[in-house]
Amino acid sequence: MEIPYVAQTLFPLIWPLIAVVGALVRTRKSPSPQARLETWQRWWAVAALGCGSLWMVLAFLGAPGVMAETIGFAPSAFQFEIAFANLGLAVMGFRAASASATARERITVGLGAGMFLWGALIGHVYQWFANGDHAPGNTGGVLVCDLLFPAVLIVLAVRSKRLAAAKQPELV
Repeated sequence: MEIPYVAQTLFPLIWPLIAVVGALVRTRKSPSPQARLETWQRWWAVAALGCGSLWMVLAFLGAPGVMAETIGFAPSAFQFEIAFANLGLAVMGFRAASASATARERITVGLGAGMFLWGALIGHVYQWFANGDHAPGNTGGVLVCDLLFPAVLIVLAVRSKRLAAAKQPELV
């Protein structure tokens, strides 16, 4: 059974969609802006970065041939390395989702994830324009995810840090 191109290219967007829907449902009756922001950070970290990256681990280890075809590359041992890089991202995402994670820790997780994912984004765009690679795993939803997974986590954590600082009384 062949999965249509549009479905393949849009599939990665399921992870941010789950994060947004989950956060919207959980924040309907949040007691404060800080509580809402905490919920958004935790949902984004666990659903988008954590589960999205864990899915990539399972896909690259469990179906390397399918993943190579989806990206538009020949199968290679490099896919094993990509799987374990994504495992690192998943672990960082799950850690950032914990109740004890600080804004500074979440910013660091976002920056660490950004180094890998933004580099992957540049690689995907390069392959797209330089080699005409329009494979569903090289363009479309993966580009959005590579950009937004770390960026949204960083923005939310920075907002949280600023909101907490604004609530602190000034010492005279």
